Amino acid sequence: MAEAIQALVDTIRAHFQTCRSERRDVGAALDHLRATIDAPSATESASAVPPANTAAARYLASALAAGAAGPAGAIASAMARARNELDWHYNYAPVPGQPDLPEKVAFCEILGPQAGLRSDATRLGFSLLGPGTHYPMHAHPAVELYYVISGTARWITPFAAADRPPGAFILHRASEPHAMETAGEALLALYSWSGDINSPSLYVKP
Repeated sequence: MAEAIQALVDTIRAHFQTCRSERRDVGAALDHLRATIDAPSATESASAVPPANTAAARYLASALAAGAAGPAGAIASAMARARNELDWHYNYAPVPGQPDLPEKVAFCEILGPQAGLRSDATRLGFSLLGPGTHYPMHAHPAVELYYVISGTARWITPFAAADRPPGAFILHRASEPHAMETAGEALLALYSWSGDINSPSLYVKP
């Protein structure tokens, strides 16, 4: 593994050691991440996914610059140093009416079953959405914890919608539909999956 990626993982680990939440479900997701990011099964994979950078990655520089001054500044700075090692992807099937999503949405996974750093218990990576983007309603069996690095976006479920700023945690329960919308700035958020991390995420009707 590249030294910059290892330093990024170390920075994420150190940052989350200081994070606490009054919500029990968020706390449980944080405990799982802290317990598994150093697990013995988390070893470098011999079959890492090759680079497939998407057009959406062009928003990364501005998102990192914005994040460097916020509550997740250490993570943003470590990402900037690892920038050339981050492989951004968009893996969804086309969405009717939104053919430009691959140019606006990208994902980069650094820990997981097929990531450069292998783990069978956790997925850890980043989501990047360009300005003025609607990331459609989707769901997956995994429990998902987001941590906003930069950009205030609107986070939507069938039951509620709220603007969440940098430093916020957002938890999606297993199979809970959710969507995001950005306005004038890009969104960069760290995500982690627990539970069923092998079943894919699929777009669903709102």
